[in-house]
Amino acid sequence: MSERKQTVLVVDDEPQIVKVVCAYLEKAGFAALPAGNGLEALDVFHRQKPDFVILDLNLPGMDGLDVFREIRREADVPVLMLTARAEEADRLVGLELGADDYVIKPFSPREVVARVRTVLRRAAPRPAGGSELLRVGDLVIDLAEHSVRRAGETIALTPTEFEILAALARQPRRVFSRLQLLEAAQGNAFEGYERTIDAHIKNIRLKIEPNPRAPAYLHTVFGVGYKLEVEEHA
Repeated sequence: MSERKQTVLVVDDEPQIVKVVCAYLEKAGFAALPAGNGLEALDVFHRQKPDFVILDLNLPGMDGLDVFREIRREADVPVLMLTARAEEADRLVGLELGADDYVIKPFSPREVVARVRTVLRRAAPRPAGGSELLRVGDLVIDLAEHSVRRAGETIALTPTEFEILAALARQPRRVFSRLQLLEAAQGNAFEGYERTIDAHIKNIRLKIEPNPRAPAYLHTVFGVGYKLEVEEHA
């Protein structure tokens, strides 16, 4: 019995982009699902339940951010955004909504495939038999299960958010620069916009902090970066 292929939904209103990206994905061993607009994308998403979504933000009619919001209401499936250089504001909104990564047009289809593989590899549970737990205060990060709990309550993070939190938790109290966290989340192979880390940090705080405006765990060290630490108050 052949192993099930992972499915990737590719959403863009430019047919040639969809055709090329789908071809590269299928050559890499994925099953590609094409869609040319937001409504079609949601229809395919609901019917096929893909493992990954590549989503252009600049869609006619229902735009990419609205599509993304609908997807996020249903699932934490990894999402890679396709953006134009002029869409920095939308890109940051997408990251704050929980997107895992983005690629700026024009792009290399090989890079897109590589990023899909990287995010899916991060999202995959590790083999059983060696559960590694990281604890910071009442936060428990299970590297094998790819799960996070606070005071026993499960917290849903995207693969990118999980990798950032795990990197911080492996070395509590160490201050990480944005670039170091970007490398922890994406790997050394990719260049990215360092300030996108701020969007991911904001998202993580909204999920793990009792009061995100007064963080108890994830602290900003101004001019340097971020650290994970439970501070003792007198």
